[in-house]
Amino acid sequence: MTDPAPTTNGPILRVDAVAKAYGDRGPALTETSLVVEPGEFVSLVGPSGCGKSTLLAMIAGLLSPDSGTIEMHGAPVTGPGEGRAVVFQDAALMPWLTVRHNVEYGMRAQGVRRADRRRRADEAIEMVHLAHVADRHPHELSGGMRQRVAIARALVLRPEVLLMDEPFSALDAQTRTILQDELQRIWLETRPAVVFVTHNLLEAAFLADTVYLLSAGPGRIVQRYAVDVPRPRDEGDPRLVAIRQDMLRRMRSEVDTAAGRGADDPSRLIGAATE
Repeated sequence: MTDPAPTTNGPILRVDAVAKAYGDRGPALTETSLVVEPGEFVSLVGPSGCGKSTLLAMIAGLLSPDSGTIEMHGAPVTGPGEGRAVVFQDAALMPWLTVRHNVEYGMRAQGVRRADRRRRADEAIEMVHLAHVADRHPHELSGGMRQRVAIARALVLRPEVLLMDEPFSALDAQTRTILQDELQRIWLETRPAVVFVTHNLLEAAFLADTVYLLSAGPGRIVQRYAVDVPRPRDEGDPRLVAIRQDMLRRMRSEVDTAAGRGADDPSRLIGAATE
């Protein structure tokens, strides 16, 4: 089902008091509210199990909230819509199709004419610097190249909102850094609104205009960070490092509270250095 066409000005997305539970597993997300402005880059961070990916899936229309509302341009999100595109951790490319045909696939479903599909696909492939492999198949590409194809496949649909669920988490550190720079460049050229889920706190600050920190599960927003650092950015910028350090401190506190640990418990530091 396609969501209604835009009818209002103001935020492109509005999440109001949304909650979600999974049967015997209990609540994943509770009383969560946020807004996303047109062209805004938003990152969601928090401890494992805090409901980041659940929230993203509800914004995408892949899950329905148990309570609360999600609206795009003032209209309820009732399912996947043409105004939103999703990039997952796994590029999920069709192995029997070439890079170009993978990128074209969504446009075929939209009924875009063949000549226009080819032109738009080639433009998107050029944007992610993969023109030299447009006729190759996914098994011939590196993991980073496959994720670039997935980004091109999403961008070619010209979404108003790009939803990204830990798209770089399976990549090595060097490739991840390169793709962070590439995503920053592409976003500056195209300016969709982006909702980006990540466990990497510095990545969140580096990419976003706004970062929302969720509590340990059941998740709720406990802090909003406005990242007022000019672009293009450098990960070594002390302002970004300071935001990352504050997020890490707050996240450690959330995990400690959820686990009932004190500040002198050495187990509270396990895994912190990777954030």
